Amino acid sequence: MISLEGFEPVAVSPHKQDPAWKHCQLFIKDQPNGVKAELKKCIYCGKVFQGGGINRLKSHLAGRKGNGPTCDQTPPDVRLSMLQSLDHGIAAFRHRKSQIVANPHHSPSELDNSFAENGECKLMVGPDSNSLVNQEEDVGISGNGVGLGGNLTNVPLEVDNSYRSNAAMHRSAGVPKLNFSVNQEEDAGMSVDRRVRWRGGTSSADTGSGSVDGVTKLSNVSAPIPIAVGSAFSEDTQGRSTGFPNSYWLENEEEVGLSNTNVSARKRVRGESAVEAANAGTVDNNYEVKEVGNQQIHMAIGRFLYEIQAPLDVVKNSVYFQPMIDAIASGGKRTIAPSYDDLRGWILKNAVGEVKSDIHQHMETWARTGCSLLVNQWSSEKGKTLLNFAVQCPEGTIYLKSVDASYFIFSPDALFEFLKEVVEEVGVVHVLQVITNTEEQFAVAGKRLMDTFPTLYWSPCAATSIDLILEDFGKVEWINSVIEQARSVTRFIYKHVVILNMMRRYTFGNDIVRLGVTRFATNFTTLKQMADLKFNLQSMVTSKEWMSCPYSKTPEGSAVLDILSNHSFWSSCILVTHLTNPLLRVLRIVGSQKRAAMGYVFAGIYRAKETIKRELVKREEYMVYWDIIDYRWKKLWHLPLHAAGFYLNPKFFYSVKGDLHNEIISRMFDCIERLVPDIKVQDEVIKEINLYKNAVGDLGRNLAVRARDNLLPAEWWSTYGSSCPNLARLAIRILSQTCSMVQGQENQIPFEQLHKTRNSLECQRLSDLVFVQYNLKLKQKVHKHKEQEDVGPISFDRNSIVEDWVTETEMPLEDNENPDWMSLDPPSGNTRLLELSVDEAEGLGSGFDDDEIFIELKVVKGEC
Repeated sequence: MISLEGFEPVAVSPHKQDPAWKHCQLFIKDQPNGVKAELKKCIYCGKVFQGGGINRLKSHLAGRKGNGPTCDQTPPDVRLSMLQSLDHGIAAFRHRKSQIVANPHHSPSELDNSFAENGECKLMVGPDSNSLVNQEEDVGISGNGVGLGGNLTNVPLEVDNSYRSNAAMHRSAGVPKLNFSVNQEEDAGMSVDRRVRWRGGTSSADTGSGSVDGVTKLSNVSAPIPIAVGSAFSEDTQGRSTGFPNSYWLENEEEVGLSNTNVSARKRVRGESAVEAANAGTVDNNYEVKEVGNQQIHMAIGRFLYEIQAPLDVVKNSVYFQPMIDAIASGGKRTIAPSYDDLRGWILKNAVGEVKSDIHQHMETWARTGCSLLVNQWSSEKGKTLLNFAVQCPEGTIYLKSVDASYFIFSPDALFEFLKEVVEEVGVVHVLQVITNTEEQFAVAGKRLMDTFPTLYWSPCAATSIDLILEDFGKVEWINSVIEQARSVTRFIYKHVVILNMMRRYTFGNDIVRLGVTRFATNFTTLKQMADLKFNLQSMVTSKEWMSCPYSKTPEGSAVLDILSNHSFWSSCILVTHLTNPLLRVLRIVGSQKRAAMGYVFAGIYRAKETIKRELVKREEYMVYWDIIDYRWKKLWHLPLHAAGFYLNPKFFYSVKGDLHNEIISRMFDCIERLVPDIKVQDEVIKEINLYKNAVGDLGRNLAVRARDNLLPAEWWSTYGSSCPNLARLAIRILSQTCSMVQGQENQIPFEQLHKTRNSLECQRLSDLVFVQYNLKLKQKVHKHKEQEDVGPISFDRNSIVEDWVTETEMPLEDNENPDWMSLDPPSGNTRLLELSVDEAEGLGSGFDDDEIFIELKVVKGEC
């Protein structure tokens, strides 16, 4: 294994344009002989490469075998990008080879200047003067040469004779390498015999063309004349092709990289059977034509999205976008766009049917798992207060309806009546809890609801409470000072394109502003990001590149240097992240779509208070932050469901040394009495608790013991709880519940228009449209295979969340006149450099023996 000892990480030079450089770390070491040794490290799997050029790493990322080990951790989008880059290099290689064949009288130096202006390839002057030397960084032909033989025909393209007279002029004018491809419009679907015109060496007198050593000269006839295949390119079917002088580079398969290709591919390279090449079907569009076609498609999509003012992050976050593209592509030229009446008619009707079918599948699980009623309040742009009602269960969340609450939102009695009506609509036996905002009128209505229905609980939204805790943390004087210093750094960096590009090079494509779920969460996720990238940022501001940048000499630039070089700032920044990371973890747990949060939220808050106590040690110091948590969480501390979820989660229950605290056991009993109305069943549940304590029967199997950490709590009870069926039934219902409301994008759905439409038929149609829109948004949260991708911090799609971190109160005049956003390098999002992707719940660990936390819990309960 290659050691990194003695090597120092350095930023990748901006002159290195190959896309693979964005996915590696570069290390350099000075050797005694004065030569710098260079290593490249894959940021995904950590494999270190010594030598072989950037193309070896590109093949590694692309998963293309034959040029060293491949990476099995490369993200799919990166792998596709690397494959396209390799294929582009192969296409460029074929193009240049055809030019060499078409210009046999050019000297190596002339061809070298003509075809290697941008450093992609050059010719070696030597015994084999036609040998092409591959520059790995751009050409991208790996050892196996996959894809090279499939489209290579060894036939020079028709090129006008004016090339010979104009070549020198083009070179002197600094024009990039000439493109000899045929007209793009004709080339899009052109077959071999149309795209490449064959000319036999024997017909030179008639056609005006000639041949030297079997190579067809360029024709000076204005229009190419296709003739039957019978030229020197297909004469020799056994040995070396007679069509190329000094063709060692075609004969030696290893040199061209064809050792692993199939026989027919090698035949086409050697020119053994041009008929086979022609009969193999039409040649695929070359890379450039494909790119042009994709660009035209992307421009069409872009114009449509811009015109309708759609949020641009839908192309990243909607699971329906790519299937729509695939469906259109599969229809080919016969595809016809739906009409306005179609979208309002049969298409909407079918969509409503599909959504209702999904809802019925959800409802079938409610009897077993129970459900939570979510009541989300939000304000429209015109000031109306709307309430959206949704139901959550392990199968996902479904939207029920929307109510205009502008005239009764502050009336607990009116709120109670609406809540009561919806609970009855869903089914009282199915609803375990009703989750609302934390405002007082909802608390009053919620308590009345619990009195009316003794088998459910009212609960404020846990995510809202945690966000309020983070807001209060940010108001602490020393924490607020750290946030403001960090903001001054990010505002300066994100204001200047040059500085922002420089920062992304030194952080290997990562942004230092990291979006959180809310504006207050963003404050602390960004501080953590900066702490993780501390050494990268310090390397940047001490580099020659920074010193030579004119922006670094401004007062703001000098202030940034002072902050990033200040030990006190970094120690405070790191302490803030240690205090708030546990709370951010709880926020992510309660908002997770992967698992129900009820079995984890109590442990999460416990761990947050434990971490704060461990970091600050002195009681008078950590009690400041405990008091903030208790004040915002007090309405949730007394909720028995959270403690019962902790009790019934085998991961935590069996990790406690000794007996559980009395407060947890007491709240477990509260849940039994409330959620199990039958007294006889209550008694059975109490008996079965002793079996759970002692891990009797299947609960104590080695399989069950190992599964405590691997299975979701509800699945664990479903699998191993047969020896205590009544307790298992209760555990599954409790552990299947969420703790927060859905964070939807209501402003993108026409709720307000729904409540002002007067025509009853149109109102019904619009109601169905909203029903489909919201449920499709909720459904995609469950079916997404990965977390929502980050949107860039300076993207206007998320501007409200990161505004304090990237915008100035007044933009400087020179930037306002010439922002130059087109020269901005996009972030690559290589978060693997910073941390491993770990399940948030796994970080809660084991061991809950701090009595002081439970004593505080009892005090808060008494105050409530």
